[in-house]
Amino acid sequence: MKKLLALSILAACSAPTFADVNYSLNISQPQHHLGNVTVEFPKTAQAHLDIKLPAWRTGRYEILNLANGVRYFDAKDSTGNPLKWEKIDHSTWRVHLNKPTKVNLAYQVYANELGKRARHIDDSHAFIDASGFFMFSDSFRQEPVTINLEVPKQWRSVSGMKNNKGKNTFKAADYDVLVDSPIETGINQLHTFKVDGREYDLVIWGDGNYDVELMLTDLKKLVATGNVIWDGYPYERYVFMVHATSGAGGATEHLNSTIIQRPRDRFAKREDYLAFISTAAHEFIHTWNVKAYRPAGLTPYDYTNMNYSKLLWIAEGSTSYFEDHLLVRSGIQSTDEFFNLLSKTINRHLQTPGREVQSASETSFDKWINQGGDHARNYSTNIYSEGSLLSLALDIDLLEKSQGKISYRDVHKALYKQHKLPAGFTSLDVLNILKDLTGRDYNTWWQTIVDSPASLNFDELLNKVGLTFERPEKAKALASIDAVAKNTGQLLTLSHVKRGGSAWQAGLTTDDKIVAINKHHVGKDLTSSLEMYKAGDKITIDYIRRDALASTSLVLSEDFDKPKKVIANKQASSEQKALFKAWIGVEHPNNAKKD
Repeated sequence: MKKLLALSILAACSAPTFADVNYSLNISQPQHHLGNVTVEFPKTAQAHLDIKLPAWRTGRYEILNLANGVRYFDAKDSTGNPLKWEKIDHSTWRVHLNKPTKVNLAYQVYANELGKRARHIDDSHAFIDASGFFMFSDSFRQEPVTINLEVPKQWRSVSGMKNNKGKNTFKAADYDVLVDSPIETGINQLHTFKVDGREYDLVIWGDGNYDVELMLTDLKKLVATGNVIWDGYPYERYVFMVHATSGAGGATEHLNSTIIQRPRDRFAKREDYLAFISTAAHEFIHTWNVKAYRPAGLTPYDYTNMNYSKLLWIAEGSTSYFEDHLLVRSGIQSTDEFFNLLSKTINRHLQTPGREVQSASETSFDKWINQGGDHARNYSTNIYSEGSLLSLALDIDLLEKSQGKISYRDVHKALYKQHKLPAGFTSLDVLNILKDLTGRDYNTWWQTIVDSPASLNFDELLNKVGLTFERPEKAKALASIDAVAKNTGQLLTLSHVKRGGSAWQAGLTTDDKIVAINKHHVGKDLTSSLEMYKAGDKITIDYIRRDALASTSLVLSEDFDKPKKVIANKQASSEQKALFKAWIGVEHPNNAKKD
């Protein structure tokens, strides 16, 4: 009995004790984009403590070198004595300890990168993503954290995290929750609402031509659509953060919140508003797809290195695919508006030669190093648009073969049910789900469409759901050199040359400056400069490269002034219309007409 008691006491003494990691951010010089951070780590007996600032932030698969804004780093023990420290890599500070002690850090952060959505401070607000502000130690990554903000009195602070005591104090279960729960603090609007018992905040920083009532009306419709795909919601409260900016744009998903940035004058027009609400839908879907379940390789997050996955086309592309479905089903977006957006995605895909070179799995893996520009367009794909179209192909295949009973939504419902975090899902997991749902082996489909450059027949795909993809009747044929140029004064400078096209074969490349066509000075743009010619004509182009005049000849190809569009098939059968409804959730546009 005594031995058993002794063992119990020993076990109790050796069990880990939980102590908060305390963060404080003081913003007393917002006009200079500066914030002063202090961190208190619990007592530790380690010989040294490695302290890190993330090198990237969740939702953006790119190394951002966030530690470059840190200055005046200092470390002290629990009695205020200095601790020896050294920086051992780009974002790691090693603090040496000669006895058990708490570790107190202090450092300054320069935060003037609004568009990266990691750190921004000015005289009207601060956007605080922990990745850009708050250092962590792997030793205490699982410990509870508290965050206290010292900000101007008139500022209001909002986050997906719970408030702790005061309006500028927050608490999170651990660092992973903190790093996925940004804070918007400053002079802002705050609107709250409830849907199905869950609480929502809409916080807006910046003036703009937005319509708050319309935003609230549509967000209420949007957040009610979660059960269209998944069984249940992974949150009780959700925060939409909106920045009306002077130019920065983009958005990022977080655990139970999102940050959406748009230029302040890009809300009012219907096209601009649809872009906003589509972004809101995209980030809302991420609450499940990425934040509740995500590919292996992205869990647990490694905040200081690249996190590789061949399934980012599902994480991002499938999210892009589903956003229109939720908007149409909720009545926020019309079917014609959906068709217009789908047309743009398909045309962008067809105008990207890189689709013939790089597969969806390859572009997913290379997302960390892929760059934009001419070479990327000619030799790479995009996880968003490419992943969206692969999702379309898989969805229609599932629907057709099951007569509308099984869809791609069922795949994501199963991922949410079977592969919630902390485990990540693999390609094999997705293939097993497909086999469980259909009884069919999708390995060959996967190898052909996902692991190889996808060749998609859009006429065939769209026909199955009663749609066509065709050129408008009044489209006019144009002559083309298969390149894009921008006006640079008296010249036209090539910004993209399509791989294998007329200009490419003639030896032209980006940054070549076209001076004349058939000895006539070029016009204000490439289209007007070629309007007197037709496809098949041979022309001579004079251009400047490396400040020297050169000349080449090429045969013009054919283009059109209007792209192909997705439209409803007027002769759609009852079976096609039924599959359309099973696909998108509303009646086929021509359903009132007899077959």
